[in-house]
Amino acid sequence: MREFAVQAADLLSIGEIASRVGLSVSAIRFYEARGLIVAHRSAGQQRRYHRADIRRLSFIKIAQQLGLSLEEIKAELNRLPLGRAPNARDWRMISQAIANRLDEQILALTKTRDRLDGCIGCGCLSLETCALFNPNDRAAKNGAGPRYLLGDDIPHANIPQR
Repeated sequence: MREFAVQAADLLSIGEIASRVGLSVSAIRFYEARGLIVAHRSAGQQRRYHRADIRRLSFIKIAQQLGLSLEEIKAELNRLPLGRAPNARDWRMISQAIANRLDEQILALTKTRDRLDGCIGCGCLSLETCALFNPNDRAAKNGAGPRYLLGDDIPHANIPQR
């Protein structure tokens, strides 16, 4: 994790940073225990956080809402520089990686939305379209589950589009 020169005026208490980010104090401690942020200690051993940690914690909060695991979030945060607070260029590097992941999720969601009311390759064979798109549960050869929503290609070119 990073270490950079810290002025006392740049440090926030755990309560101040929790309030600013909209997280509980226990959540801040949890993220610290997982190595996602680092607390400085006051002379009285109270946790103090650099103002730049507001951005880190906000990123963690957003990334979790997008479905990233703590390991993925930590990997992205570890790309930030040591020895100084991250700047706009540093955050742009991370945001590009997240944007790529979001594009993949959007594509998967769109595919699911467009195919959900038709044959999804699950093997139920209960819809009339299943006989066309998954005759005799042909999709099962690729594994269990809704094969066409999991990324398998539907073998027919005449798939109804929305």
